[in-house]
Amino acid sequence: MQLIIRLIMRLVAIVGFCLALAIGWVMDDANRSIRAETQASAERVAHELEHLFWREILWRGSLRRDNILPIPNWESLSTVKLVSPGVCITFAPGTEEPRVLCSQMDGVGAEAPQWFARAFELLFGAPAPVSRPLTVRQPETGAVVARADQGAAVRQAWREISIVAGVAASMAVGVCLLAALAIFHALAPTQTIVDGLRRLENGNYRHRIKSFTSGEFGLIARAANDLAERLAQTTAERVALTKRLFEVQEEERRALARDLHDEFGQCLTATSAFAAAIEAGASDRPDLAADARSIGKVARRMTMTLREALARLRSQDLDELGLEACLVQLVAGWNAQTAPRAVVHLDLMGDLAGVPPAVSTSVFRIAQECLTNAMRHGRPSEVFLRVERLASNDGFVALTVEDDGEGDPTRIDFSAGHGLLGMRERVSAFGGSLSIDRAAHGVCVAARIPLAPANSNAAASAFGRAA
Repeated sequence: MQLIIRLIMRLVAIVGFCLALAIGWVMDDANRSIRAETQASAERVAHELEHLFWREILWRGSLRRDNILPIPNWESLSTVKLVSPGVCITFAPGTEEPRVLCSQMDGVGAEAPQWFARAFELLFGAPAPVSRPLTVRQPETGAVVARADQGAAVRQAWREISIVAGVAASMAVGVCLLAALAIFHALAPTQTIVDGLRRLENGNYRHRIKSFTSGEFGLIARAANDLAERLAQTTAERVALTKRLFEVQEEERRALARDLHDEFGQCLTATSAFAAAIEAGASDRPDLAADARSIGKVARRMTMTLREALARLRSQDLDELGLEACLVQLVAGWNAQTAPRAVVHLDLMGDLAGVPPAVSTSVFRIAQECLTNAMRHGRPSEVFLRVERLASNDGFVALTVEDDGEGDPTRIDFSAGHGLLGMRERVSAFGGSLSIDRAAHGVCVAARIPLAPANSNAAASAFGRAA
């Protein structure tokens, strides 16, 4: 729409410039017309007076008496008819006082505005007088001087400019309107194309731009639709691959937890048993008993560390206990620490039992990562974990973690750590959204994961083709 407005504004500027040039040309033409009418009036009056003088000389029979100069009666209605409106004629025969004869002002036009009168006078100045000798053979008969009245000249120029400028302005307005309609009709598809590209930018790859009859816009629409289709296919393949990677990751975590429990856990148990046996049999060796107790303490501390690691690695409890029970265990584990840094509050809403296993795993991992980050990077006294199943559309699982650790969300960089990056990838794999905003006294992390993503079928088929 802005392109259409800019083009129309440029068209209006061009038409306004052309209209200004036309008005200037009309003003110059009016000035030339006034000079021509003044010249013509002088010629007509001089020609008429020359006839009157010769008639007077012939009537008096004084053709050969050079000292006698007849004075005809020239200030008559017939002479006034020869003078253009707004023009004054000055004639002084011989040594007579100059006499002025002006035509009527009624036919010149209405009075011009003051600003136009000043502009016309500034551009062209006062009308120049036109002098024409009555006869070359007898210069003593005098000369006819014609001068256009300043007010009459301005009135005549204003009349011509009003007519021509009015017609030109009407034509300019008509041209602007018709051209604007033509531009709007020709560029109307641009708004549809821009809307389609914006939807494409926001990730709506299912939207398609309708085809247009015009060749260039039709090509652009087809290219945008092809791009949307390729992006949809690429996104579906990426989502399917990401889901598969998380599945492999969970399998590796289960395998690692099993190996740690079976091998490393048994070794720590045996170590603790050996340390206890050595301590019991070294009653006569206090130094040896002290070393055995130290070994037992280290083994027990390593066992606690192993249990925490296994709690983070194992996710098979989600299949056995469900999402709600695992979240309760997760919060209870944080609150049951020897010196908990913060109290974790859990709020569960909605039916979480029917959440798909893949979504349950991602929700649990995101909650686990958020609690770890809140404890590690802030100084909270309370952390609120809220998980809710929303029934809008096809259903969403909304997760919110808010703390009062006085953190700054603007300084959090997704690329700085693998935990935040993994959270974002888990959410985007299901077509959800993740946001990190400022809370009342800390940071609030909110995630929304759809239970039935729109591109799940496309993702599965795309991954099948890729495989």
